Amino acid sequence: MIIELNDTSTKEIAAELLRARQSVGGTGGMVHTLIVVAEDHNSADVFEAAQASARVHPSRVIVVVYSDSGDPHLDAEIQVGEGTPGDLLALRIHGSEIREHAGSVILPLLLPDSPTIVWWPHEAPENPANDPVGALGDRRITDAAGSENPKVALTTRARNHTPGDTDLAWTRLTRWRALLAASLDQYPHTVTGAVVKAAHDNAPAMLLAAWLEDRLDVEARMEVHERPGVSEVRLETADGDIVINRGNSDAIALYNVPGQPERKVALKRRPLTELLTEELQRMDADDIFEAAVGRVLVKVGP
Repeated sequence: MIIELNDTSTKEIAAELLRARQSVGGTGGMVHTLIVVAEDHNSADVFEAAQASARVHPSRVIVVVYSDSGDPHLDAEIQVGEGTPGDLLALRIHGSEIREHAGSVILPLLLPDSPTIVWWPHEAPENPANDPVGALGDRRITDAAGSENPKVALTTRARNHTPGDTDLAWTRLTRWRALLAASLDQYPHTVTGAVVKAAHDNAPAMLLAAWLEDRLDVEARMEVHERPGVSEVRLETADGDIVINRGNSDAIALYNVPGQPERKVALKRRPLTELLTEELQRMDADDIFEAAVGRVLVKVGP
């Protein structure tokens, strides 16, 4: 069922959503509300990722699209049933007057007694927790890689970090961090230094170097590599280096531990949908991420 409402109000949207829900069934299977905040020119991929995540975590998805065109007003599209795993609400907010009060527009549409997650796929506010929409969230997900200046965006996130904040730059490192931790279990030698090779202005690489420094208490140097993303991580020890090198592959890396044969390991570049789905699996604050972004500030200085 698809319901379109033009020049509407939150009260009318809530009433239509209730009527639609009564005709197709209740909201008992939905576990949270996901609010996605996007700009008018980059909302297409956001819809796809939000719908895909709802198939794994049935939820109420509210996609908020800001537009500066036309007089201040609110348009909405409601999708329930017909294969939609939960509710999908698309709110198009026209005009800065309504945009400044977007939190008040969205608040009555949240699922009661369940967590709320706010996701900014591209540019995000400097302080997500103080944003009118971000303040509604139990967790707030940003993506420095979707910003015009990823390293600057990550540094800004670090300066304004609030428990419950995370960034998909961190999620992109999940497999890297697991492999590096496993390598030190296999080869428990003292690490004296680290090197992270990555493309210029790569936010995950900056965060990975900060994490290594925080966990290992060593200097993690960054080197520019022509391949996109993180290409190699090297942990230096007195008896040889632990090396994970992705080379020219987007899915397989070479894994070297001193004294052992070289191995191939899966290290694929994960799509946006997979990253979002992983982040929606946890509702608690991530203390390790908080420590890593704190180290980012140490690396970049005041």
